[in-house]
Amino acid sequence: MAHETGHRNHRSRGDASRSRRRPVIATLVAVAAVAGVGYGGYAALAGGSREDPEVRAATDQLTKFLAAWESGDAEAAGSFTDTPANAESLIKSVMTNLKPSKTTISAGSGKKMEGEVHIPFSVEMAIPDAGGFAWESEAKVVSKQGKWEVEFTSPMIHPKLAAGQTLALQSKERAAVLDTNGDELLAPSLVGAVDAESGKGVSGLQARYDKQLTGGGGGAKSVAIVDRGSGQAVKRLTEVGGAEAKPVKTTIDPKIQRAAADALDGVTKNAALVAIEPSTGHVLAAANNPGGMNRALEGRYPPGSTFKVVTAAALLKEGLRPGDPGDCPKFAEVNGQKFENQNQFTLPAGATFKDSFAKSCNTFFINSRAKLPDAALHDTATAFGIGGAWDVGISTYDGSVPVATSDNDKAASAIGQARVQASPLVMASIAATVKDGAFKQPVLVPDGVKKKYEAPAALDAAVVADLREMMRATVTFGSGAVLKDLAGEPHAKTGTAEFGEETPPRTHAWMIGYQGEQDLAWAVLLEDGGSGGKDAGPIAAKFLKGVG
Repeated sequence: MAHETGHRNHRSRGDASRSRRRPVIATLVAVAAVAGVGYGGYAALAGGSREDPEVRAATDQLTKFLAAWESGDAEAAGSFTDTPANAESLIKSVMTNLKPSKTTISAGSGKKMEGEVHIPFSVEMAIPDAGGFAWESEAKVVSKQGKWEVEFTSPMIHPKLAAGQTLALQSKERAAVLDTNGDELLAPSLVGAVDAESGKGVSGLQARYDKQLTGGGGGAKSVAIVDRGSGQAVKRLTEVGGAEAKPVKTTIDPKIQRAAADALDGVTKNAALVAIEPSTGHVLAAANNPGGMNRALEGRYPPGSTFKVVTAAALLKEGLRPGDPGDCPKFAEVNGQKFENQNQFTLPAGATFKDSFAKSCNTFFINSRAKLPDAALHDTATAFGIGGAWDVGISTYDGSVPVATSDNDKAASAIGQARVQASPLVMASIAATVKDGAFKQPVLVPDGVKKKYEAPAALDAAVVADLREMMRATVTFGSGAVLKDLAGEPHAKTGTAEFGEETPPRTHAWMIGYQGEQDLAWAVLLEDGGSGGKDAGPIAAKFLKGVG
């Protein structure tokens, strides 16, 4: 095997200490009578006194240099060269970067050429995580003012090094995470991070698909020539075993992802925006502000009034129609617990179910709880896929709607409070289900999905038609009016979700919806952000304008 990229067997890697042994000088015989110490304790000369004394002196100087290098003493090694500082710097860089557990350097026979002595030598290193690494090189030793010095150059340390370069360990080259067009995906919260030291994916898709993106290899590294200024690899000298690294392709649409990111730009609160293709369930965008936590897919929040889509579906299934009376008083009381509308608004006499949905009247939904069995919200939620085990190709939180345990629990659940929880992904999927008419499990990495979750129940076609009518009314005359003048026939539902124990309670702002004229559904969450229509609404509007 060629020395340049070859691997040799060595003693146990457990010998972590750098060897202080003398280099094996192939043409030299140690002379016991020579009692030298430090790096001068090596005798010259193969061939005894018949060897040219200049070759002998030059070889002795190189021997000291190699012994110092072998032991890891870069400063001492540099002192035997014509440019001590440069030699010390490069040797220190190489040994620090490669961190060999054992180094063996062997010199060959010197040859005198026009007042210079050229001496070949070989280097073998045992490098944790990279195996054995060996190469051949040659040193030129010159006499200056009666003193022999090793002429230092970068290629002398390794023949493929150029000035300004060093040797270093590089993690196995990773394949890329791609968007739906096959271009590299630039959405940090999804892509995740790679540990600079180990080369392993530590979050997001980089962690989940680490083996696929690297081809395996268990964290093994290769030796590479690296530019000392930029740290960029110039050429790999060894290769890491394992399978071929393969990219991970996602369903993210770069145009829609950019629109989502732009919509959150400048937002000072924690926020998330998810977009889904209703016909397929493909996740088209997932943006987080700030980055880091993937709250868009994994966050757990009370959905507030956006959950009224599910509650409305349950009421419609029980026979209520959009045009039926929908009284909306200022307050509703349940066993001594008082509920109210945002800012204590009311609707005039003659208001309908559709009006109360569009205006997001809490008291109507709370007062309608008697029409619903205790398990109604839980059972209806299953038709939207909520609470199932979704196989999306990335970690997600798939929502929870427990069966009501009391009248108060059912009242609060009807308006998306109590124990109801969802992620922005779940809420976007609710809107997508209304748009498509049936639940399609969201998918981000199609090749990573083993089995899509199937909803155990389905929505009646009449219920879907009524939900579409009421979600459109939310935009045309209700709390989602911020979208009224936008193209694409937006349908929506707003939400203001209380959380915490403060008085008055703090609120998350939500808006979910879909485009009647496009295959697009979405959800916006603004943590601790105020109200749905006023605060989440403008973000949704900016997103839809960006989508075009």
